[in-house]
Amino acid sequence: MMLHGCTQTPDDFAVGTGMNRLADDHDLIVVYPEQTRGDNMQLCWNWFRPGDQRSDGGEAALLAGLGAAVLAEHGLEPAGLFVGGLSAGGAMAALLANTHPHLVTAAAVHSGLAPGSAKDVVSALAAMRGDASGRAEALTVPSIIFHGSADATVAPVNAGRLAGPLTATTERTGTGPSRRFDVLSGLNASGHPVEVWRINGAGHTWSGGKAEGSYTDPTGPDASAEMIRFFVEILDKRKG
Repeated sequence: MMLHGCTQTPDDFAVGTGMNRLADDHDLIVVYPEQTRGDNMQLCWNWFRPGDQRSDGGEAALLAGLGAAVLAEHGLEPAGLFVGGLSAGGAMAALLANTHPHLVTAAAVHSGLAPGSAKDVVSALAAMRGDASGRAEALTVPSIIFHGSADATVAPVNAGRLAGPLTATTERTGTGPSRRFDVLSGLNASGHPVEVWRINGAGHTWSGGKAEGSYTDPTGPDASAEMIRFFVEILDKRKG
């Protein structure tokens, strides 16, 4: 399940991330829920509203219901949902993972925020600036997190809040044709693998995205390919 960012549409998001081709290559099904202007004038998922942060109501519950229905329709296992998103979509993906861990196998969050970071628009803007929130919750499922070091819309500190304290950590640095990046890998408090990708000089954009979509940085690294790689590794371990 791929959740678009503010002002985006599912078609725009699909083109920009290039996720459809990657999903085809790995025999995966992708669903792109669409936010409406009636629910948010900027087409943002309402990750900051208490009524949409619940497991039994609001947008998180609606998205979980959609994911469960797609799994059932295609005869897939009930706990086989992977969620990903950008910005507000990333924040909602993280929220969905924590409210429905029995359904979500893993999460991929690009330039997003931790569940519980905000309770209204004012606190949402504060969290986006990087202000501390005592309610922020780290992800509890296997997770891969991306954030650009030059993101002026959602402060990069939010990547660490999504990951939370990690144990058994390793670090690596990547260079080459893409932007330089640093990857911190470890285990979260639930014992699940987490990767935090910090991309040097990248702004509030989808790393490695296609220029035909909005909020993309074609320079790379390719966040979509790394997300799929991470998801497939989690699937292989489960089958193992």
